[in-house]
Amino acid sequence: MKKRIFVSATNTDIGKTYTTKLLLKEFASRGLLVGVIKPIETGVVNGYAPDGEALLECVKQLNHKLWSLEVEDIVPITYELPAAPFVASNNTKLNLKKILLKLEEMEASCDVVIIEGAGGLYVPIDENTMMIDLISELNAVALLVTHCSLGCINDTLLSQKALADKNISYLTAFNCRDNEESFKCISEPYFLKTQQKVLKVDSDIDIICDVLYNL
Repeated sequence: MKKRIFVSATNTDIGKTYTTKLLLKEFASRGLLVGVIKPIETGVVNGYAPDGEALLECVKQLNHKLWSLEVEDIVPITYELPAAPFVASNNTKLNLKKILLKLEEMEASCDVVIIEGAGGLYVPIDENTMMIDLISELNAVALLVTHCSLGCINDTLLSQKALADKNISYLTAFNCRDNEESFKCISEPYFLKTQQKVLKVDSDIDIICDVLYNL
């Protein structure tokens, strides 16, 4: 089995796709063959999967072995309604075999595969499965992407506890946006005082890749 890294976040619209593309580019710059899948994407209208298309374009530029891929190879399960998969699918049971098949096909041409989740860790997929369960099912390590605005301490700690309770190996990275300049004085002091590394997606992607690859 190749290295599998699952990118999740403290909520939706935190920067998972942005971070995933940075990971792909950094690993590729090291001479590794990269691959990517987003197992489930909602809000797919007329067959257009925005995240899947962005990831497909990126990975094709980085791994010549994947030039023939289609978006269906990146996103095996799609739903039209932009909601949690449980709701968007009307509680359809997760087709894990379909995801595993696409993942294994991808791994045939890769050294490392980045798996992008949908929403946060406790987004429901079906009646018995949350997004966090998919990380374990796919035998992946996790990158928890969190925000830098007020409230990030609570959001980050809750998600970290969820991962720890499931015995999932993980790393936390902060995706600080232009309007979140207050992080340095409002939230960062807590993480530093509690001896947590404050790794930022934009400036520390090389360190993030080093740690994830060795988890």
